[in-house]
Amino acid sequence: MNGIKIDNVVFNYPNGFCAIDDVSLEITKGEKIAIIGQNGAGKTTFVKMMNNLLRPTEGTITVDGIDLKELTTAQISKKVGYVFQNPGDQLFNRTVYDEIAYNPRYNKLEESKVKELVEDAAELCGITQYLKSNPYDLPFGLRKFVTIACVIAMGSEYIILDEPTAGQDLDGLVLQSKIIDELIKRNKTVIIITHDMEFVIDNFDRIVVMANKKIVADSTKKEIFWDFEILDKASLKQPYISKLAHDLKMKNYIIDIEGFIAEVKNK
Repeated sequence: MNGIKIDNVVFNYPNGFCAIDDVSLEITKGEKIAIIGQNGAGKTTFVKMMNNLLRPTEGTITVDGIDLKELTTAQISKKVGYVFQNPGDQLFNRTVYDEIAYNPRYNKLEESKVKELVEDAAELCGITQYLKSNPYDLPFGLRKFVTIACVIAMGSEYIILDEPTAGQDLDGLVLQSKIIDELIKRNKTVIIITHDMEFVIDNFDRIVVMANKKIVADSTKKEIFWDFEILDKASLKQPYISKLAHDLKMKNYIIDIEGFIAEVKNK
């Protein structure tokens, strides 16, 4: 099977704390999916198991039919790339170029191919002009794009983005959307964790909601953001435009400004 398949996964930390409790999910290759929920819901622990940064206490995770128990973290990273929430957990080279080139060089690619991959990833992430810079001389928002470029250059088929919109201005959010669209065009699979509901509305249709160590919903954005029982269970709020539509007693499930305007015109 092509895709990521999680079957009845449990994860307990060494101190005995259960972070994930009997969770199952299937992600089809080539799709994009947002995983949302409050802090402590288990989101980061859950996705870190998808590339062996953490290993399940119980249950099975397969990627394209391969049981992750059979692979090391380094081996699975060629298939599943993880972009950390904090760039400081990922960056360690002296230049942006060397940072992006690290994995292709580690895999002993020819330097001409390394250069091609670095330039492609840097251009896609809008950081070409910073290739000679030290990553830590760049502001936080740009360092996030360096980490994304690193995973793109790895050639991973599944890309996990942990809170990529944190620290981004409007231009950064627009670029994030363009990157995700381009990755989908390249038949990559994009999995995102975020607290930015507006970004979710603008870029994702399939949404998985986590609460209390479990998946409590897996549906479309319209169904999720108008299901008040689910929102309450996960301590989430409607996007501002949906809340306004609800307060005005609009009947349709409004989730964006275009739908709101269309509803107003029809009244």
